[in-house]
Amino acid sequence: MQEALNPESYAVSDGPLNNNQSSMAYILAQEPFLRMLSLERKRTERSHRRFVLMLLQSDSLLKAGDHAGTFQKLLCALARSTRETDIKGWYEDRRILGVIFTEIGGAEGKAIATALLNKVTNALCSTLSIEQINQVSLSFHVFPEDWDNRNGGRQADSALYPDVTVSSNSKRVSRLLKRTIDIAGSVLALVALSPILLAITAAIKLTSRGPVLFRQKRVGKYGETFTFLKFRSMYVESDHGVHQEYVKQFIRGGELALGSQNGKAVYKLTRDTRITPIGSFMRKTSLDELPQFLNVLKGEMSIVGPRPPIPYEVGCYDIWHKRRLLAVKPGITGLWQVRGRSRVKFDEMVRLDLEYATSWSVWLDLKILLETPKAVLLGEGAV
Repeated sequence: MQEALNPESYAVSDGPLNNNQSSMAYILAQEPFLRMLSLERKRTERSHRRFVLMLLQSDSLLKAGDHAGTFQKLLCALARSTRETDIKGWYEDRRILGVIFTEIGGAEGKAIATALLNKVTNALCSTLSIEQINQVSLSFHVFPEDWDNRNGGRQADSALYPDVTVSSNSKRVSRLLKRTIDIAGSVLALVALSPILLAITAAIKLTSRGPVLFRQKRVGKYGETFTFLKFRSMYVESDHGVHQEYVKQFIRGGELALGSQNGKAVYKLTRDTRITPIGSFMRKTSLDELPQFLNVLKGEMSIVGPRPPIPYEVGCYDIWHKRRLLAVKPGITGLWQVRGRSRVKFDEMVRLDLEYATSWSVWLDLKILLETPKAVLLGEGAV
């Protein structure tokens, strides 16, 4: 096991560099370094031992051909402030150097980032001139991040997921086509279903007091929150504590099948007294989901994608669960809806979302869309 990170592990020597320190001259090329970063994320998901990614950027000093002497000094300074077990390489070729400080254990993220900043800065100051130091920019990124959805901004640190960005860029044309389908499909659905929308609106107003639409904060791509729309299916002022407690236990892996359908366990609250009679019908037929086409038009969701969770759900996530929120936008329908819905446990749902994210294509979206009406008509897992 690699040593736990502590200040003593990064003591900066005042003496001359030895052969071991100058071995820093060998660093990984960009592709293998980014691959190691991806592997380190997965290792942390299993071990829960944090790591820190340090990025050192300089548009001039990192060009070894033009500043070979300074470049070598910079590498030696990094060697004096890192361990042999830390992973060094090009995060962006000839522009940004990266160091992965592996397995920092239970150390608090911000505190260890500050300690590393001091150690690396001291090493650079003992090697480079003030003018050269002013050309260097340092940043530290702790994994896993602490997501706090109260501020509504992006929670995922994109610097930790360069492979996700590269994948998105490689599918730029396909994503443009996906967005075009989202806009056209949403407009068509809202227009074609307008009589049904009006009928549902009237039914809700006539059978219970309160607003027609239910608005709720949900977590979207990269952890950004948005206002999620549904037709209201519950009585106003219902206590959501029951659902919150259930979700916490469900995510933790408890055996919480609360009912059965066609002889199969259903992992969802059943016989919920908070739901109105018309609300029960809407949930079984998924008609309560129709207002989400407005979320799709705004670009907060896609027609196909993982379901957007409630912030308190994300607060219960294990590290690997958050991957379902990184690669693609949340959607109205998806693999979970057509293959499992409430008949599968939470981890299985996440695996379906990850399967969709890794194998996504326009053709897969069309296949899911074609399978969705059957899933809705059968109503399996919808309670």
